[in-house]
Order: sequence, then C-alpha cells, then structure tokens
Amino acid sequence: MARLEHALADSRFDRRDFLKVSSAAAASAFVSGISPARAQSRDKLRIAVIGCGGRGADNLESVSSEEIVALCDVNRRTLDKVAAQFPKARTEVDYRRLYDRAADFDAVVVSTAEHTHAFATLPALQLKKHVYCEKPLTYNVQEARIIREAAAGAGVATQMGTQIHAGDNYRRVVELVQGNTVGPIRECHVWVSRAWGLQSAEDAERNKDIVAVQDRPGTADPIPAGLEWDLWLGPAPARPYNDVYLPGPKWYRWWDFGNGTMSDLGSHWIDLPFWALKLKAPATIEPSGPPPHREIAPASMQVKYEYVASGDQPAVALTWYQGANKPEPWTKTRIPQWPNGVLFVGEHGMILSDYSRHLVLLDDSAQRFERPAPSIPKSPGHHEEWIHACKTGAPTTCHFGYAGLLTEANHLGNVAYRTGKKLEWDSAAMRATNAPEADRFLRREYRAGWKLA
Repeated sequence: MARLEHALADSRFDRRDFLKVSSAAAASAFVSGISPARAQSRDKLRIAVIGCGGRGADNLESVSSEEIVALCDVNRRTLDKVAAQFPKARTEVDYRRLYDRAADFDAVVVSTAEHTHAFATLPALQLKKHVYCEKPLTYNVQEARIIREAAAGAGVATQMGTQIHAGDNYRRVVELVQGNTVGPIRECHVWVSRAWGLQSAEDAERNKDIVAVQDRPGTADPIPAGLEWDLWLGPAPARPYNDVYLPGPKWYRWWDFGNGTMSDLGSHWIDLPFWALKLKAPATIEPSGPPPHREIAPASMQVKYEYVASGDQPAVALTWYQGANKPEPWTKTRIPQWPNGVLFVGEHGMILSDYSRHLVLLDDSAQRFERPAPSIPKSPGHHEEWIHACKTGAPTTCHFGYAGLLTEANHLGNVAYRTGKKLEWDSAAMRATNAPEADRFLRREYRAGWKLA
C-alpha cells in the first residue's frame, strides 16, 4: 500500500443529535418495525428481566434507571441476590410463569443461554411487549425466522445485544465504506482469535489456559445448590448435569446449547460488514475446517459467504476466520497484525477495523483521501437507544428485522460446516437447494413439554 490514512472515529454528533434524528424517524415505522402507537406514555418503563447472572447482570444494570418490576432466573441463588437490590420486583424461576401476569410490565430483557432465547422472546412479541434480547438472537435459523417475522407483526421496539454497534468507531467505518472511500467493495474478511471449542493440537498449544474437553462426559456432577437444571435445559435434549456445561460461557461450545464462536462473536464482528454493505441473505456458504464433531463446536474454522449484487453494492465475498485461521493479507503481513479485525477490500485500497480503531490503506490508484461528513448520529448507548424507542416509537439500530437476518447468516456458517459442503441457499424457502441433509441443522425437535408457537 502506498499511503496510510489513520482514520479514527470522528464524534461530532452528540446525544441531542441522536434524539433529534431518531424522533424524526419515528414516523417511518418500516425502518425498525416499531409503531409510534406502541410508545409508552409513563415516565419510566416497567421492565421484566429474564436471566440475571453474567451478561444478564450487566444488562440489568444498564436498564436499572427504569422500573424493574419482575426478575427471573433458573438459579435461585442468583435470583435471591438480585432480588435484594429490587425488593419490589416479582420473582420467578420459570420465565413461562412470568408471562402469566404480563399486564405488569411493558418490556422484557432476555439474557438466558442461547438455546432458550427464542422461547423467552416469542411470548413477549406475541403480547406486544418491547424486547431486548442478547446475542445471538436465537439458537438456529428457523427460530431466527420465527422471531424476525413475529417482531415485524408486533409493532414494538426490539434490540439485539450487539453493544459495539453503538460505538462511534463502527459508525465512522460504515460512512467510509458507503461513501466509496476506497471504491466498490467486492471482498471482505472478518477474523477473531478466540479458540474456544473442540481443541486441535494447534489450538491447544495456542490456548493452554482452556480445558480441552473432547466429548460428552459419561458421569454426572452434583447440581449446584439453587440451580434448576431441568429448567436450564429447557427445550434442549435431556442430559445429566456436569460441570463442563456451567457456569457460562462453557455451555456455548456444545451444539445442544449454542453454536460456538461463529454465531456468538459473529454477532459483533460480522455486524460491521453486514451494516456497511447492506447485506441480507447469502447466495452460497462454503465451509473449511476440521471434520465436525457431533457434540462440540470447533475452535478453528472458516466460512466463505457469497452475496449477489444489490442496489449500489456489487457482488461481494465475505470470509469468516476463527481461532488459528487468518486471511491472506494478515498472514503475508500486508496489513497490521491485529488479533481481531474486519478488512474491506476495495478497488483503490482497504479499510481495516476492530472495535475501537480503524485505518484506511490507499493504493496508488486512489485520489486524495477525504473523510465523508458524519451522517450517522452518535448513539446515547445501546440500551438507551432501546429505552428511548420504547417510549417514543423511534427506531433502533439492531432491531430484530436487521438482527434476525444477521443471526440467520451466522448460523448458516455453522450449518455449512456441520453439513460439510458448500450450500446453495434459497432464503425465501429457507432451505439449501443442493443439500437436503442440511435441514436438520436449520431446525430441531424440542424436548417433550416445550413448543415454540
């Protein structure tokens, strides 16, 4: 690269700009699927929180300026601890019972394990409650489709927990890409160094602090005091409790409960190109990696997505890398060796970004660099956006219409990997036209007593 432009985020928008723009956009309900008629007139939002430990504790703290009227957690010890902070809140261990008194609350925050997200979220949408749900939005492709369609019909404020989406850095990168700073983008690479999952010999050497669990344990450990294990399992296949599953995030390496790094960190990292390139459904998905394990997601793998041209965005190939896998510009040291990153490759150069910084790398064919004027307002905060939307009908930036498509795409990477072949994807029909065997990874049958409807 002939020239390096150090392009750090420009924060000339402030919170008042965001509120002004978002309030004006409230009339455009199609932007986020929310109707201003669903806005709340009271000063404080009445919120029910499902999942109060770990990530859920952070989410609870972020919305605690509102009125917390109900708390739910499958661990009674966690529930009792949090309830002491909100003594007026009703408590439940089973979120299905929470909805028996749905008139008590206006909005729900869902922070359960991935395999129960859809089950905790769908009743709220059906009751026309506003919903904030942690990422990934759902456990599989079919659930993402169900939740996305339910949200479209509910007319409420929704937000998936991709907190980095609210940062200034992503906004400035989106402006650079959509402002054609390096020319049309036809190639994009996304990589993360996390190598949680089934450890290959190389992964184990690189990540000596990670216990290399290789298969489902054949023994049971004592269930921790206070944990309702059967409720935690929810719709997943029954199995004895073992310490390899909890506490989180151990569970998300296991296919029955999560989808490993791909769907978890993909929610954050693929979010940037998904937003900047206005992506929706891929045409093909091609995996590469070690043979899939029947129980545990891989530590290292990669997936190439191909998207057809749409609007002013030409056809683009987006490749995801995790663990030991890295893109060629990284391995050949043509770019800085950032451990995690997103690289947009354009006709006249490249844009490299991580969560908090970005660089513009121009080649000799590029004209003088000019940063586009800021057009995406500064966010007041990811949770604050959602609360503001609940009260005013303004749009959110990671609503379920957007997040549902992102979640489907991320899950399809694992579907292709587990199927072991390049998939040709028919999004409208929700099937891989060349691989009917992929269908069992798009959806699943639930344990007796559990139904998503």
